[in-house]
Amino acid sequence: MIVRHWMQADPVVIPGDTLVSEAKRILSENNLHALPVVDDGRLRGLVTRANLLRMGAFVLRTQNPDEFNYFVTRLKVRDIMVRNPATVLADDTMQQCLLKGQQLGVAQFPVLDGERVVGIISANEIFHLAAHCLGAWERRSGLTLAPVRLGPGVLGRIADVAEAAGAVLQALYPIGHHDGNAAAGPAECKVVVRLHTDDMAGVVCALEAAGFGVLESTDVAPAALAT
Repeated sequence: MIVRHWMQADPVVIPGDTLVSEAKRILSENNLHALPVVDDGRLRGLVTRANLLRMGAFVLRTQNPDEFNYFVTRLKVRDIMVRNPATVLADDTMQQCLLKGQQLGVAQFPVLDGERVVGIISANEIFHLAAHCLGAWERRSGLTLAPVRLGPGVLGRIADVAEAAGAVLQALYPIGHHDGNAAAGPAECKVVVRLHTDDMAGVVCALEAAGFGVLESTDVAPAALAT
């Protein structure tokens, strides 16, 4: 999965001499979380909604008319932006993007192709990607298997057992803890199973009979049958 295929393409960008009050308006009206600051075709900084909200709240708390007037009419983006922000490349993988965000504690990255800003990727895009993967906007049933060691053929066996019990599989997601110890062999992971079935209890029983513990299950009726 490559960043350019999942990023918010052609993002709104602003020059460094934009008033902070104008940047705040752009963020609010476009429901954005961050604005790349671009001068002379190059990324110079990043302004986030969270930073502007904190700054606005501070100015309001001072109850100083001069500071409020300065904030609204004179303060420029270049004065408060994050300079030289962390970035990712359009051809980076989503795995690289997620790891970098975790390491740096950063929730949004401008995306570069050469020196040109071509997109932005943020926790919002990651959330939507995860929601699509899990079928959050579809009517899928699902269950979570207790941690199992993912040796060769294990996921295939889970799929075979579920389908033999009448399930129509939509996706399997192994979810484990990253400990960086790849030499230890296959990790134990919970497995999220997304499926359609008219008999969730039967699927659960079949998996348990095959030796897979079931931690939880959610039975969602198809839309046509929902009341």
